[in-house]
Amino acid sequence: MKHILLALSIFSGLALSMSAQAREVTFTTQLARYNGSGAYFAIYLLDANDKYQQTIWVAGKERKYYSHLRGWSRASGKKSAEYDGKTGASITSGRALTITQNIDDSLIDSGYKIVIDSAVEDANSNQADVSTPLTTAGSGKAVIGSGYVMSFTYDLK
Repeated sequence: MKHILLALSIFSGLALSMSAQAREVTFTTQLARYNGSGAYFAIYLLDANDKYQQTIWVAGKERKYYSHLRGWSRASGKKSAEYDGKTGASITSGRALTITQNIDDSLIDSGYKIVIDSAVEDANSNQADVSTPLTTAGSGKAVIGSGYVMSFTYDLK
């Protein structure tokens, strides 16, 4: 009986050490100053082959505007299961949004990219307003957006 318990204990320890570990990541998106309504944006991950993997956050709760977030809406299929519990209000000109999510360690330094699509009602939309590799070296370094996003930073904990 002692041998069985010892074997189970060792196996359980190995299984836990082999399981995926998640790291807390804080994402900060600072919007540029612009004229118009609140901005909608989607923060999501693409793998090394530019294939959609998961939604991190969607700013803006009115689903009818999600189609303006072209890259994300096409890739995610706008399936509510992809963003349930990962949405908040739209963000207005010059404001910042900071969120914290757990990201699987295996995605860091393995070719994954963080992408942000942005849009403003009755104005332009920007596919891949931000696109940056998810790397340890990139943690804490600001990335300049090409549309409504003035800067974006992620911090690995």
